[in-house]
Amino acid sequence: MDLGEGSGRLGSLPTTTSRTMSSSSSAFFSANQSPFFSPRSSTCQLSESARFDVQCDSTNLSADPSSSSSGIPDPECLANVGFAVSDESLMPAACVSSDFPKFDHSSCTYGHLQDNCFSGIIEKHRRHIRSHDMMFSPVPISLSSYQQSSYDVYIGLHGRKPCFLRFMNWLRAELEVQGMSCFVSDRARFRNSRKHGRIERAMDASSFGVLILTKKSFRNPYTIEELRFFSSKKNLVPIYFDLNMGDCLIRDIVEKRGELWEKHGGELWISYGGLEKEWKEAVNGLVRADAWKLEALEGCWRDCILRAVTYLAMRLGRRSVVDRLTKWREKVDKEEFPFPRNENFIGRKKELSELEFILFGDISGESERDYFELKARSKRKHLTIGWSKSRSLEERRRECNWENGSRKGKEPVIWKESEKEIEMQSTERQRYQRPRSSGRNSRRKRSAKFIYGKGIACVTGDSGIGKTELLLEFAYRYHQRYKMVLWIGGESRYIRQNYLNLWSFLDVDVRVENGIDKRRMKSFEEQEEAAISRVRKELMRNIPFLVVIDNLESEKDWWDQKFVMDLLPRFGGETHILISTRLPRVMNLEPLKLSYLSGVEAMSLMQGSVKDYPIAEIDVLRVIEEKVGRLTLGLAIVGAILSELPINPSRLLDTINRLPSRDFSWSGREAHSLRKNIFLLQLFEVCFSIFDHADGPRSLATRMVQVSGWFAPAAIPVSLLALAAHKIPEKHKGTRFWRKLLRSLTCGFSSCYSKRFESEASSMLLRFNLARSSTKEDYIHFNEVIRMYARRRGVTGVSHAMVQAVVSHASLSHHSEHIWAVCFLLFGFGNDPTVVELRVSELLYIVKEVILPLAIRTFMVFSRCSAALELLRLCTDALEAADQAFVTPVEKWLDKSLCWGPIRTNAQLNPCLWQELALTRATVLETRAKLMLRGGQFDIGDDLIRKAIFIRNSISGEDHPDTVSARETLSKLTRLLANVQAHTSP
Repeated sequence: MDLGEGSGRLGSLPTTTSRTMSSSSSAFFSANQSPFFSPRSSTCQLSESARFDVQCDSTNLSADPSSSSSGIPDPECLANVGFAVSDESLMPAACVSSDFPKFDHSSCTYGHLQDNCFSGIIEKHRRHIRSHDMMFSPVPISLSSYQQSSYDVYIGLHGRKPCFLRFMNWLRAELEVQGMSCFVSDRARFRNSRKHGRIERAMDASSFGVLILTKKSFRNPYTIEELRFFSSKKNLVPIYFDLNMGDCLIRDIVEKRGELWEKHGGELWISYGGLEKEWKEAVNGLVRADAWKLEALEGCWRDCILRAVTYLAMRLGRRSVVDRLTKWREKVDKEEFPFPRNENFIGRKKELSELEFILFGDISGESERDYFELKARSKRKHLTIGWSKSRSLEERRRECNWENGSRKGKEPVIWKESEKEIEMQSTERQRYQRPRSSGRNSRRKRSAKFIYGKGIACVTGDSGIGKTELLLEFAYRYHQRYKMVLWIGGESRYIRQNYLNLWSFLDVDVRVENGIDKRRMKSFEEQEEAAISRVRKELMRNIPFLVVIDNLESEKDWWDQKFVMDLLPRFGGETHILISTRLPRVMNLEPLKLSYLSGVEAMSLMQGSVKDYPIAEIDVLRVIEEKVGRLTLGLAIVGAILSELPINPSRLLDTINRLPSRDFSWSGREAHSLRKNIFLLQLFEVCFSIFDHADGPRSLATRMVQVSGWFAPAAIPVSLLALAAHKIPEKHKGTRFWRKLLRSLTCGFSSCYSKRFESEASSMLLRFNLARSSTKEDYIHFNEVIRMYARRRGVTGVSHAMVQAVVSHASLSHHSEHIWAVCFLLFGFGNDPTVVELRVSELLYIVKEVILPLAIRTFMVFSRCSAALELLRLCTDALEAADQAFVTPVEKWLDKSLCWGPIRTNAQLNPCLWQELALTRATVLETRAKLMLRGGQFDIGDDLIRKAIFIRNSISGEDHPDTVSARETLSKLTRLLANVQAHTSP
């Protein structure tokens, strides 16, 4: 069963359609009993302006704007929308009516609503509601009469807290994504009896009634009525929000037992003039629905929603939905987080509270003790973050309420987004100020405070200060508030690929489109943008994700210099963005500057498992703390050394000071950041000395660190890292010969010994905090500071060893980022020099086995057209340079001594290798031509394929299958090029 299964097209319904609820004796409800309204149906398309915001207490019918192909709503399409009613879901009433009507279960049809009547209803209800109840933009809608909808799920709620509405939006969106139609209503916000009657008919037409219960729901007459109604039909699905099932006992509520009901309990039916018998009957109905056991507590939102969706799909007979959710959860459990949680995380309570407030606009739990305010600058009104402890929490909340709801007459706060600036500004020109008065009671002008809850936060700080640890702890602490944590490496060369890799979690297709047979062919840039927009579109739904961009190197993408902002969803939605960077400012956002740990926290980190140092040693630890720059990375390494070795702080400091000084006269941006903390680099050398002392002068752990700097900034397989470390050439050739001989004699035992050595070496790196473990089994990750130092340390042959290991053992599907790192070393991308020089035979093997598959996969699977074409272009240049070297005359003493005459070129010395080189170059040219064909670059493709045909004609002949295939490609390009010229000619 597909995603949209079970949803019908309402335009094809008969004029009089009614649905009677099937018997509840069956555990399943057929998905084909009646046509269901689907928010993802292609028959109905709503523009963004036509959506009704549930958070503003309207009856949301969940039309997904992303399903519309245009931003303009089609009146005929909107006429087929299966609203519960044509007007009751548009505007809510301001207060609760005491005499609510009873249900009428009879089948009925809806009256016709004309356009002028629709606009009149809007104006009528605007006079009855407060300005902060609902933000609504009227659009011309003509709703069809004689239609009655049926729904899979009715969602009833009562409340306006942001976290409550966020949970409800998530539940509704998740149900809709899985193909279950929903009707959402907060009936307490409606006054019109006609509206209530039509909502009741929607309740009767729903297969299940999901009621989100809070501690205030039991004094709401409409919630009580909904409980009685769905309990009587035996299709009640209660979800307890910030409640336990055990809390909802009649005796406890009435007698105000416990801390919860002391304030919110009592004889609640009196508050709305109801009957005690009916109230108790409704609450008792929860006991009969206890099989669901859905409790949305603070730390289990995700689990609750997924369980609810799974249970509802099972009861509706949607087995495909259940299977899809099960597979998705298995994948998430394994791949959601890049690193395991740090159980010894220290400090950062203030920073975590700030991040929570920045992203959610609210704080809860222990974080309420810490808060901060956002001030508008006097000139440009940018957001600034300042820590305030002078005002009480209650005063801050009053200001929040004033900003969010009580700004009558004020213009709304909007977000401005552009490539140069992202800032929250108020459309009003004048600041809010209190009336001036003279004398002692005069008050100064007061600036407006903006609540920063737009869902994006940036953490900045030096390398090694603990930015990744902070983001990881935040992600683990609040991951239940999101459907998934999407972790992206922010390195400029890899960020776009990392972003597109999210397709597997979001279930979107980012493959390149086949536009050859279409009337208009998309350019490469349009195809790349289309792939990115598909991922961005999924992140802009009401389903919350947490996108973590770790170690953002630049605001612009390295490949095309486009702003990273173009990758991200629009701010202010349910998806939150969390960025860590060394940049002082990102996208004109006010960053959270990460400071050092406090003295007590730093001391606890350095002491490790040893807690009883004398005062003199404590003083030495404080000296080490200052010398290491108070960086969290250095403190953790110091603590690991003191815990692993029988050494005290004084001896460790003396050892570091006695190390011979190395040449740190490097140049470049990376070198500058390393030279700022020479003591930290000496601490690395102490670790290398410890490794060499334990395992010999060529410790595997030391070589693994040395070679790690040339891999991509991602998790590295231990086996691949160890293989590269083994390939580092030795300084003494004789020793190398005897080691090879020893390996040949003990080849039968080498595999088990190498596995043991790899495990011991990786374990040593993890224990000394030079590497961190990954959630992937047998993978480790290195800090950027350590990787930079490994590259600058300058051991001969390390980069070549890394290339050999990756080319021989890496998998394209699992290690594509490390294969890209090999390409960066082999070819001079941009202004970068070529780091590794290869022999012709090695180059040919890499081109055929690595470069071509990587380029094709990058182009076809991820739509990264520019990167794939640039890789093939540089590959062509390298092959042409090798070919030029082959045909260049050589001058060797051996050539002159041969009796049959001098041989003047390498091509003549090795004709087979030269022919293979030429044919490989022809293959690359043909591949480039075929890719140009997909982007409409027919002229460039024509030139490339002609070169390939010339080479193959010269070596293989005209009748060779490869030559014939190339000629077919040429004929196709020629025909398409002629068509383009015919259409563009005047």
